Amino acid sequence: MAEAKSYPRYTVSSLTEKIRAALEKPFAKIIVDGEISGWRRYPSGHCYFTLKDADAQISAVLFKGTYERLAEQRPDVVDGLKDGAKVTVYGNVSVYGPRGNYQFTVLSAKLAGVGDLMQRYLALKAKLEGEGLFDAARKRPLPKMPRRIGLVTSEAGAVVHDMCTVLTRRFPNLEIRLYPCLVQGETAAATVCAGLAYFNAAADWRADLLIVARGGGSFEDLFCFNDEALVRAVAASEIPTISAVGHETDFTLCDFAADVRAGTPSIAAEIAVPVLADLRAQLAAFDERLAVALRGRGEFFAQRLDQLSDGLGAALSLSLARAERRLDALVPRLRPALTLRLQQATARFEKAEAKLVAYSPYGVLERGYSLTTTADGAVVRDAAALHAGDSLRTRFAKGEANVVVC
Repeated sequence: MAEAKSYPRYTVSSLTEKIRAALEKPFAKIIVDGEISGWRRYPSGHCYFTLKDADAQISAVLFKGTYERLAEQRPDVVDGLKDGAKVTVYGNVSVYGPRGNYQFTVLSAKLAGVGDLMQRYLALKAKLEGEGLFDAARKRPLPKMPRRIGLVTSEAGAVVHDMCTVLTRRFPNLEIRLYPCLVQGETAAATVCAGLAYFNAAADWRADLLIVARGGGSFEDLFCFNDEALVRAVAASEIPTISAVGHETDFTLCDFAADVRAGTPSIAAEIAVPVLADLRAQLAAFDERLAVALRGRGEFFAQRLDQLSDGLGAALSLSLARAERRLDALVPRLRPALTLRLQQATARFEKAEAKLVAYSPYGVLERGYSLTTTADGAVVRDAAALHAGDSLRTRFAKGEANVVVC
């Protein structure tokens, strides 16, 4: 090995300056054709994205002043600056020393069409939309209080940890099961499909809700969630599904197929379950309202009963007064009627009594007849039945006599 003094020696800063000089001057005021990926406009007003083609990519920046000038002159171009857009940009290659990387500073831009990935995305979206796969009518409401939630995401990274933290903080004692899968790359879609199939087929642990999730990334990073087989699997899931892929501004076809789309995995966890403490507070409030309502109804019915009681007493007094007046009116008419009925009954009685006396055996005796009986009281009807010495009793109209047959 040669001595160190035979090689050029630099500090990091001096080397960066050498690179800057080597790059910036030769590649100043150039035009680049490419496709936008990872477009983001930050609160500062600066826009950062990646320019790419099939074989390479370069970081790019559109500073706030340039963006505002372009928005004023060509608003149609600014509206079209987003992931998947093909653009022709004019600007300079610059080296950003603090990070030791190079980027393309855009000074002007115009649209040149839609990128290949975006074209595939839009074509598949139109196809599935035409089949009704994204229709709101076929989507189901999420369960109000799921007890079991299945997560289909990578076991690495912060996504699964963040979701579990939010879920268990909001609703303790929740049962959560993870199906670890890939969330980027050519085989990722197949592993996510396998996770969906696993939860839908599980008999020993039936999930109430599924969450398909992935953290943020570029349009290319998230593209596996635009796979047709995966999108169809999400739509066909028998278990209600939340899609939480990327950030708020990212939209995948899985988002459209799922029952609910969440802007981030953490938002999905918040959508999935209510806050148990809030439910308990609401229940306590409902209980108090119910108690107040029942007391109010009780007081109302007590007052109503008092009113009805007063009304009933008045009604009874009025009815009694009316009855007394009617009775007073009827008494003068009732007395002659009763006298007449009594006279008629007396006459009928006397007539019946006379008939009874007339037809009585004792009435016959009054006309001179007598009644003879044996000693044991049997009526004598035939003299031939008597024998000498028989004792008889003869009754007259007045008195009786004992006789002996001779």
